[in-house]
Amino acid sequence: MPLIVQYTPMRYFNTIKLTLIILVSVSFISSCSKDTEEVERPEQVYYELAQTRMRAKNFFSAIEALEMIEARYPFGRYAEQAQSELIFAHYMNGDDEAAYSAAEKFIRLHPRHPNIDYAYFMRGLTSYTRDKTLFVRLFDSDLSKRDISGAKQSFAELTEFLTRFPSSQYSSYAQQRLIYLRNLIAKSELSAADYYVRRGAFVAAIRRAKYVIENIPNSSENLRALRILETSYRELGYLELENDIQKIIALNFGEQNIENPSDEDKGFKIWPFKSKDDLLECPWYGTPYEKYCDAE
Repeated sequence: MPLIVQYTPMRYFNTIKLTLIILVSVSFISSCSKDTEEVERPEQVYYELAQTRMRAKNFFSAIEALEMIEARYPFGRYAEQAQSELIFAHYMNGDDEAAYSAAEKFIRLHPRHPNIDYAYFMRGLTSYTRDKTLFVRLFDSDLSKRDISGAKQSFAELTEFLTRFPSSQYSSYAQQRLIYLRNLIAKSELSAADYYVRRGAFVAAIRRAKYVIENIPNSSENLRALRILETSYRELGYLELENDIQKIIALNFGEQNIENPSDEDKGFKIWPFKSKDDLLECPWYGTPYEKYCDAE
């Protein structure tokens, strides 16, 4: 037999009372959310705010203002400029991955932009920034013994930049960065070759050394590669090849000591906010971002 529930007048009154309380509560919460809603500002106000914050070196807050322009005014007057300056702001804020992503996005969205060379340059620059860390600077860590896949990617992207924009105002900085990356890649190959020599794997050592000579011919590691070839050929009993290597060394390097690398091998680190008199000159001099180069 089914259960029959009888609704008394008091039960109806309680139900109506509960419903009214819920409706009033929802209405009150909605009104509160409207009162605290952020007032939308004009696009130019956001842009000027971002510029003020960047001049004050407050890049974290500048990013917020630039992202607000990108989100609320994607087709506005300052949208493209905001996307361009987001690359710089992320980079100066120490977020290299975000700077790289912003550069990639700018290249994809604005391939014909007048300043597209800047996006290509920053993409290549932010691909590999391990030598930028405080640990490496303080302890002079040998990066050639670590993973350098990022350095190879950066080398390829900066090479593409120079191929596309040989007359760019950033080309001289890209060329100097390429020198550093080229030497780093060569040193990494020869670090593996040294390991093979210590283990007696002379054929593998020869392969690595020859790769450096044939594929990275202008690096600072050519003499070191030839020394590895000389040792490996001698250990394998290839005395004629050993003599050939010795002649090449005498002809090209004379008595140069392998322990004294050239200044070119010391690398070139182009990180901003250095004065013009500093050896590490700010790469933004002569560009629209020169105003952010003044040392504090």
